Amino acid sequence: MSSASTPRPPARSLLFVPGHQPARFDKACASGADAVVLDLEDAVPPDRKDEARAQVGEWLAARRDGAAAPVIGVRINAADTPWHAADVDLCARAGSAAAMHVQRLVFGSIDFQADLDIEADDEGDGDELLFYRSQIVLASRLAGLQAPVDGVSTAIDQGSRLEAEARRARALGFGAKLCIHPKQVAAVNQGFSPVAERVAWAKRVLAADAASGGAPVAVDGKMVDRPVVLKAQAVLRAASR
Repeated sequence: MSSASTPRPPARSLLFVPGHQPARFDKACASGADAVVLDLEDAVPPDRKDEARAQVGEWLAARRDGAAAPVIGVRINAADTPWHAADVDLCARAGSAAAMHVQRLVFGSIDFQADLDIEADDEGDGDELLFYRSQIVLASRLAGLQAPVDGVSTAIDQGSRLEAEARRARALGFGAKLCIHPKQVAAVNQGFSPVAERVAWAKRVLAADAASGGAPVAVDGKMVDRPVVLKAQAVLRAASR
């Protein structure tokens, strides 16, 4: 994992990079993604697992993070595979920080559809998965975790559609989305950033709250109390990224 002198806000965009294609590693880091995930699992054919692990290890050993560098993660193979132990050893040798507990949930929406035989579009962005998405958001909040990460979209050159998907995920309580191509990053980051009108609203709310000394006050014809103030503060934090 990369480090910085000040804590980073949770990532909005997590970009997968196949572990056996090291020429893409630095390009992924320059894509604008908040986090880059070096993938040793689904993106790597079985006969190239060892090669991918070696290439990821070599790149991690040579890398020197800066404050502006994205967070780097490694996606390892499952515990019931023959590659798992070596993948874990790689992470240990690379100096990945240990965590006392789960920090964030990720919704593998396409795998989930296949597992439950749910008929939906490729992104699973319809109502078919609405219940499950809401359950993940609620479970994350109850467990004190970061807002969860929504699944990938297979659309690469449809920026407006992808931004709309990200905004819907944000509205449901997700805090990020997985990306499978650098072209997706900007749309996802934009989708998880508040629009100008929302930022202007938040500023009006906080100004009115300050002027009233914390007493209930009306803004745009609507009552503002403590929960609304907290929401406005969150909007401005998101906008400051």
